[in-house]
Amino acid sequence: MKVAIYSRKSKFTGKGDSIENQIQLCKNYATTHFGIKDDDFYIYEDEGFSGGNTDRPQFQLLMKDAKKKKFDILICYRLDRISRSVMDFSNTFETLESNGVGFVSIKEQFDTSTPMGKAMLYISSVFAQLERETAAERIRDNMLQLAKTGRWLGGITPTGYSSKQIIYTDPSGKERKMFKLSTVDNELEIVRLIFDKYLEFKSLTKVEQYLIMNNIKSKNDVDFTRYSIRSILANPVYAVADKAMYDYIIDNGYEVYSHESEFTGKHGIMAYNKTNQDSKSSIRFRDVSEWIVAIGAHKGIIESTTWIKAQNLLYKNKSKGYRRVKNTNSLLSGVLYCNCGSYMRPKMGRKNKDGEQIFYYMCEMKEKSKRTRCNIKNIKGNELDHLIIDRIKNLAMSNSDVQDSIENDKISLQTAQNAIENEISMLESNIKNNGQSIGNLVSSLSQNQNSTAAKYIIDQIEGLDKETTQIKDRLLRLKEVQEKNQAKENSLDVMKGILSNFNHSVDLMDIEDKRAFLKIIVDKIIWNGKNAEIIMFGSISEKKQVPPWETE
Repeated sequence: MKVAIYSRKSKFTGKGDSIENQIQLCKNYATTHFGIKDDDFYIYEDEGFSGGNTDRPQFQLLMKDAKKKKFDILICYRLDRISRSVMDFSNTFETLESNGVGFVSIKEQFDTSTPMGKAMLYISSVFAQLERETAAERIRDNMLQLAKTGRWLGGITPTGYSSKQIIYTDPSGKERKMFKLSTVDNELEIVRLIFDKYLEFKSLTKVEQYLIMNNIKSKNDVDFTRYSIRSILANPVYAVADKAMYDYIIDNGYEVYSHESEFTGKHGIMAYNKTNQDSKSSIRFRDVSEWIVAIGAHKGIIESTTWIKAQNLLYKNKSKGYRRVKNTNSLLSGVLYCNCGSYMRPKMGRKNKDGEQIFYYMCEMKEKSKRTRCNIKNIKGNELDHLIIDRIKNLAMSNSDVQDSIENDKISLQTAQNAIENEISMLESNIKNNGQSIGNLVSSLSQNQNSTAAKYIIDQIEGLDKETTQIKDRLLRLKEVQEKNQAKENSLDVMKGILSNFNHSVDLMDIEDKRAFLKIIVDKIIWNGKNAEIIMFGSISEKKQVPPWETE
């Protein structure tokens, strides 16, 4: 059994529940209750860090090691050594429990290996859940109050607007600050164009194509995508808040927090609570019934009738969906790139005399821009797939440059690891020596508390403590590099094994397995109109001349 001990103290005092005392008490508990020997301990120390949050270097390392199942039990002196926040503690325990790690707090006799300990944890979790729900309710109530002001609450502003601070006087006569959306004219012209073209083309794909062909880019200077175009069209921030708009949002179940009389056509719409964001999933839009809609302090720029037409068209087109045509025969989809940086997608051709389906890889930018942004030659996919497989077979041979490169990379990593291990050993020795020196100085200080030397002893202790903190930071960074290097070394071993078996396995696989196999060993393949460059793991690359077949 392996035991982790975590100790924390906000600042050094040399007495009471010091780092050293906490560790020793935890060791005594582990020895008495679990029969643990000195070699079976992992020690994590954070000195000079508050318990108000979990942003502490050794605590973060502790949680990483817990997920790697390096130890079986975590022991601390008191619960507040982990965190003073009930929610943080509950989240920490969830991580420990999900990885099969027990938890003991010796001061409170809080041991999750006992029924009473688990009951205590359950109570803690209930309070954490209450804290979360109360916070969410408080945020929503606050959002409702702020919605009445039409202010901008922060974050990335919509295309066409910037955030501007204004001063206002509240009902009590006190001067306050708030932010509102201010128009950015050149961006709003693009927004108007997007609405006009969508109603004209009735297709997001055609609007995307139009913008790309005319080199019209977003405010971040990147090409518009169907998703970004749709986000603009569906955002009520652009709509003029008039009677027609009020009727539409009421009829469609939006939660409105402005009176009908305020929809005068002078302002735009603000919609709060639109997205659901949490640490475990990507951002997604809530149902419109959960949105909080109110009159904004900004000016709307799209007539309500135009915005409503766009929504009806979006809803109509939603049922059709956008499905990219998949070619089940192509191996290189997802790894083949054009020299311009865009993906190359399979495009179907006719069957040959043997009944084989012919297809070509075509640059996505070439297709979207109608050749105005890229006009690179297409390449015959059937032939390229075979050539790539044959080339990787050659690279997989034991005497190939790739195999030599793997061995050289492993030697370089092992050399770096040896140097890191030596430095880690030296730093750990320095930490131990500093700890002993601090202990001796503390002992000396206790005997000379009232002497003039006391001030100098304290200065020495603080200096050693500061040095130890810096060493621990360096040690943490080195261990992270050590772990990354070990992961790279393991990856090289896996890659070597995969390449060794490639020649024997690839011809027995179906298309899906071959495609998945290629994505493991090939980072990308770049087509420049004449050559296909295979870029494998690391910086290894191989070029293969491929005939520049053209479909047209």
